[in-house]
Amino acid sequence: MAIFPEDEALKTAAQRAISAVLVGVLVYGVFIVYTGLDDMGDSLRGFSWSWFVCAVALATFNYLFRFLRWQYYLKLLDVRGVGARDSLLVFLSGFVLTITPGKVGEMFKSAVLEQTHDVPLERTAPVVVVERLSDLLGVVTLILVGSIGFESGLPWALAGSAAVGLGFAMILWERPSNALLAWFGRHPRFSRFEPKLRDAISSLRLLSRPETLPYPLVLSIIAWAAEGVSLWVLLRGFGAKASLLLAVFFYETSSLAGALIPVPGGLGVVETMLREQLVYLGGVSAAAATASMLLVRIATLWWAVLVGFVALGMLRVKYPRLRAMTA
Repeated sequence: MAIFPEDEALKTAAQRAISAVLVGVLVYGVFIVYTGLDDMGDSLRGFSWSWFVCAVALATFNYLFRFLRWQYYLKLLDVRGVGARDSLLVFLSGFVLTITPGKVGEMFKSAVLEQTHDVPLERTAPVVVVERLSDLLGVVTLILVGSIGFESGLPWALAGSAAVGLGFAMILWERPSNALLAWFGRHPRFSRFEPKLRDAISSLRLLSRPETLPYPLVLSIIAWAAEGVSLWVLLRGFGAKASLLLAVFFYETSSLAGALIPVPGGLGVVETMLREQLVYLGGVSAAAATASMLLVRIATLWWAVLVGFVALGMLRVKYPRLRAMTA
């Protein structure tokens, strides 16, 4: 396990962000050329940017409800001594690495919490896993609701529901995890990891109990519904007639595909699937579909990365002597 100074960790985060931005520019450029520069220009000239501001506000609304879920999980783990403002900044700092595959970079916030408030990383790292499961369950719920207005949507929802159910079953079923811990304990090379792994699994099981699920699930549904609505808002700005249910369905299925396929931020996957659904299933013109796709990705993905860097910068001002970050 290598140890890097915080500045090196931040440098790595910045390099990944810059690389993802360059990939994003390339991907978006291809979409614009493919759609047609003149058609894209005509669509944007008739667009009122107040709709984009509304989309960004809805994305920010998403962060608020996910923060409430983060606070709930910290309370369940009896994590104390972290003020609400600091906790919010720590939570938002995880967005710095939103563009990592599967959003695993959000583990970064557990590392930041350890360095700023001495909360062991292995204690809060399971929160990130449960957040992803909660997100998945919330997104699948929205896909199920959206499929009401879409004939072929139900199979997507049923497949996602089965995957989520399997994930929770594997967490709550003690025999496989106990066997894994026993295997670690028997091997000298890995036995030193066994106590921390046991703590992590214990925290994960605590956070995944059926009685702790309803509140985070409601927050997840509201949070991700807000981003689905942001796509609908942008479509309205371009004069497209797609219904709210369809817009939410298209956004959530594209987001789910981007999360499951291991590419940074779902780049290329989310954009392609979202545009194709809008054009071929939603009846949206190619120019309006491409423009809406680009703007919703800026409002949801790239705005999150920017917010993450701002939050991390504020934490560094308050905690200038952050210890070495574990990489």
